[in-house]
Amino acid sequence: MRTTRSTCPYCGVGCGVLIDSVSERIVGVRGDPDHPANRGRLCTKGSTLHHTADPAVAAQVRLLQPMRRDRRGSAPQPLRWDQALDWAANRLAEIVCRHGPDAVGFYISGQLLTEDYYVFNKLAKGLLGTNNIDTNSRLCMSSAVAAYKLTLGADAPPACYADIDHAHCLFIAGSNTAWAHPVLFRRIETAKARRPEMRIIVADPRRTDTASLADLYLPLQPGTDVMLFHGLLHIMLTEGWVDSTYIEQHTTGFTELRQLVQSYTPAAVAQVCGLSPDNLYTAARWFAGVPDGKPATSLPSAQRLPTLSLYCQGLNQSSSGTDKNACLINLHLACGQIGRPGAGPFSLTGQPNAMGGREVGGLANLLSAHRDLSNPAHRAEMAALWQLLPGTDLPALPGKTAVEMFEAAADGQIKALWIACTNPAQSMPDQATVRRALQRAELVIVQEAFATSATCDWADLLLPATTWGEKEGTVTNSERCISRVRAAVPPPRAADGTGPRHDWRIVVDLARRLEQRLPRRSHGTLFPYDNPQAIWNEHRESTRGRDLDITGLSYTILETAPQQWPFPEGRSTGTPRLYEDGRFPTADGRARFVASPYRPPAEDRSARYPYAMTTGRLRDQWHGMSRTGTLGTLFGHIPEPQLWMHPQDMAESGLKPGQLVRVQSARGSLVLPAHPSHELHRRQCFVPMHWGSEHIGGRSDEGTALAGVNGLTTSAFCPQAKQPELKHTAVRIDPVYLPWTVQALAWLPAHSALLTLRQLRPLLTQFDYAVCVPFAPPSAQAPASNTPVGLWFQAAHAQAPEPTLSWLEPLCAALQLDHPETLRYDDAPRQQHRRIRLTGPEGRHLQSFLFSGDSRSATWLSHLLRDTTPCPFTGPILLQSIQRPPGKLPVQRGKTICNCLGVTEAAILDCLAGLDCAASEHLHILQTRLGCGTQCGSCLPELKRLTHQQSNNLSI
Repeated sequence: MRTTRSTCPYCGVGCGVLIDSVSERIVGVRGDPDHPANRGRLCTKGSTLHHTADPAVAAQVRLLQPMRRDRRGSAPQPLRWDQALDWAANRLAEIVCRHGPDAVGFYISGQLLTEDYYVFNKLAKGLLGTNNIDTNSRLCMSSAVAAYKLTLGADAPPACYADIDHAHCLFIAGSNTAWAHPVLFRRIETAKARRPEMRIIVADPRRTDTASLADLYLPLQPGTDVMLFHGLLHIMLTEGWVDSTYIEQHTTGFTELRQLVQSYTPAAVAQVCGLSPDNLYTAARWFAGVPDGKPATSLPSAQRLPTLSLYCQGLNQSSSGTDKNACLINLHLACGQIGRPGAGPFSLTGQPNAMGGREVGGLANLLSAHRDLSNPAHRAEMAALWQLLPGTDLPALPGKTAVEMFEAAADGQIKALWIACTNPAQSMPDQATVRRALQRAELVIVQEAFATSATCDWADLLLPATTWGEKEGTVTNSERCISRVRAAVPPPRAADGTGPRHDWRIVVDLARRLEQRLPRRSHGTLFPYDNPQAIWNEHRESTRGRDLDITGLSYTILETAPQQWPFPEGRSTGTPRLYEDGRFPTADGRARFVASPYRPPAEDRSARYPYAMTTGRLRDQWHGMSRTGTLGTLFGHIPEPQLWMHPQDMAESGLKPGQLVRVQSARGSLVLPAHPSHELHRRQCFVPMHWGSEHIGGRSDEGTALAGVNGLTTSAFCPQAKQPELKHTAVRIDPVYLPWTVQALAWLPAHSALLTLRQLRPLLTQFDYAVCVPFAPPSAQAPASNTPVGLWFQAAHAQAPEPTLSWLEPLCAALQLDHPETLRYDDAPRQQHRRIRLTGPEGRHLQSFLFSGDSRSATWLSHLLRDTTPCPFTGPILLQSIQRPPGKLPVQRGKTICNCLGVTEAAILDCLAGLDCAASEHLHILQTRLGCGTQCGSCLPELKRLTHQQSNNLSI
């Protein structure tokens, strides 16, 4: 067995991993104990990476060879690589010659490696001469970028993970760190356990698992963060808690800000944010670092208790995202809470290499090494580095950002879209516009590892790319730490020997072809690279003298250990913490306060749309689930798409848990089951961001196909950062009566289940509501190639479909219910059908079932099938449609709490019910007896909540 050091491809924590492989197969993954980001820890997603790389999975979901469609909607046909690249180069060159370079748009990804990013940026801006290149990081981090530059002078998070261990106050705003950055949350838990005196403040409209660790929870109204931050500064000024010396010596612009926040009184802020004035005062004192009992006078920074803020999409994904970020940074500057251990504003990166993409200028308004397109000197520097011909300038006007790019394509301005390693047909807001853009574009190239991505359905050309475990290069995490990504195995191959290529290789090969078809912009090729290290070396040179100077680094040094930038030539170590000397990369060396008034969300609640819908991550899923969605085990915690509402709102609407509702915004609608949640306040709702048309379907009242959660969200964006407001959408929620239903579950062979999932996607659009998701056996053992995979198809319709509508035969065939041994019942006029298949010794294993029209039996049949124990009932009994089982069933497992060991909620509650000891011992006993919470730790917040609830129940 061979072990390869690499980096996790999920969130921006940047965890190091050890990949175990045998021959050309990845067989295991572990946290790297020597990597500074995680010290051996991994979350549920990271710890299951090797299962997503299993050959049985890859054969069903990976793109393995170039494919081209003759026309939209037709099946793509395989090509050789040379054919595909020649065809793409001809089409792109033709479009550029007819319409100019700005008729082409590149939409790339924070999951690409830095080397991939660099050559994409050079291709667009250096070769074609267009700045129409943007990235899904625009949806993730652009507000943080804009605010850092506006206040501190550069896109450089000044703090590091080690500051968690030094902070006296940890202020977490708009981030469910427990789910979005689980390994970092483990570090917070450890710091709190070691230093109970550390104060944790969580500001979030939802009482998330992160809030469970808070000493002070601020449940502010959605979108009111600027109001909160100005209110805290108002209190700090009134009480004399600001650091006047630091403000005078190291900042500018405070007079204007002080005048602005005079009107943000505790009473005004409490009313708008929905918070108590007492909690505002407590938060202000803790943030300012004023020790209890100290007089209300201006303390110098050295005497203040340090405060570290952590923030993410709750601030970023907003029509005032830059203001939210900047106003939080204002608080740090006003109190001197920056540039020392335990203090500073620290934006948590959403994707594994969003930071690396920013480093190479992979946004429509940037050039490499944090250069600005609007700066002529910066453009000249890059033109010289790239050795462009004299008089060949880089384009000066900013290109189209993500939302603007798809709007331009929908309007016919952009003719060609090249999309790489991202899924805009799932992740972009206002899906109606996005899909109109994909349909109208003359050319859509999709460079992707996974054939299951919804965007692949619109591609004229599919270019298969390598992915985690197969790639070589670098990434940069949230704390500016550059890590090596290494290949453990070669990429899989198609039957004819064709296989995926590295992203940088695809770009270089296509770019060289374009150089032969377009007017020359350099004497030689702009793309002389034969390996990723050569690309990285050029990127390194572009940073010389810049704020992120890495000229002292090399692949050789990075082979030894990850390093933080800046790391200029002559240095022996990187830089964990910035601005310790109080000097900032601005013209005068001072940080700048930003005086931005509070603005409500772009789309406020109204009588027509009375609910504020927010979106966010699930604990065990990632983005559009192209990778995590291949594992049924990762659906154990949250098994299906759902909407969460306040219980009182559900009661007032007459809704029962699990009842279907139609969620409607000004742009579209979606049908979902509603569930009560005490995490939310009245007139708020939450839908996870991951659900797209890959798993959820349905039709609108007009009969058009629904597009997942982002069919609802607004494309309104922050004017400075151009980041859309994914965190706030005004919606209405109405009960929907869909009495005709389908429930079908089946155990399928591991080598075909995911293919079946893909084959069933067309059926999702035939009903008013439809969902298809995988699930896993109840065993705690890791999935193996011979372990069956569960598939759950459910649908609902206003009336029985027309008999001519073909849905039953393909669904039965897909779920292997067309087998001769299948028991059947049919009432064709009412479209009532029942199928039961029993297999195994004596026919006592429930292999699959389908009930349509009248599916009352589905709930208990589902439990029976998922349990996998011998069925206690005969086939004819199972074929009846009855509300309750005719006899006793095994104990219901409930949802999975600990995915690592398959420990369910039912098992945990059963264990807790039998305890006769102090409540403080319950968690330890659970961990000892069941093992839950002892592996990755992602389930710890929920375990603590369950033990607390059980203790409260026993004390009543």
